Amino acid sequence: MALKPKTEKEWWSDGVQFECQGSGKCCVSHDQYGFVYMTESDRKNMAKLLKLKLLDFEVQYCDITDGFYHLKEIKDPKCMFLKDKRCTVYEARPTQCRTWPFWPEVMNAKTWKKEVAAFCPGVGKGKIWKADEIQKIMDEQAKSETQT
Repeated sequence: MALKPKTEKEWWSDGVQFECQGSGKCCVSHDQYGFVYMTESDRKNMAKLLKLKLLDFEVQYCDITDGFYHLKEIKDPKCMFLKDKRCTVYEARPTQCRTWPFWPEVMNAKTWKKEVAAFCPGVGKGKIWKADEIQKIMDEQAKSETQT
């Protein structure tokens, strides 16, 4: 696949309107977006919130796949911390959760329209996120994907 010329504008360069509607739909497994990956910082923050030692948190709530920590999968496709459409660990939610929906892998027009806007009721509502804000969030998410 050919790379886009650097002068071509991203579809989101004029901003994207998005505001969380509290549906909890993003906290439910969606095919390849099933794992909630956890950086060391994410694990420490959540362990602190849950008043657990880091190792105890990791044993109770995490698995490791391909060298990366992620929340354990449960039979139910929704996150184990989702109760009544609300995140019970919101203050310490992982980077992956904080950066949704501005993940690098979904920030192309086709994927955004087909996969994000199709299920997320926050698309097209509320605040218009500026391109520099979106890029900063995408960079944070990309960086977290290299951390264990």
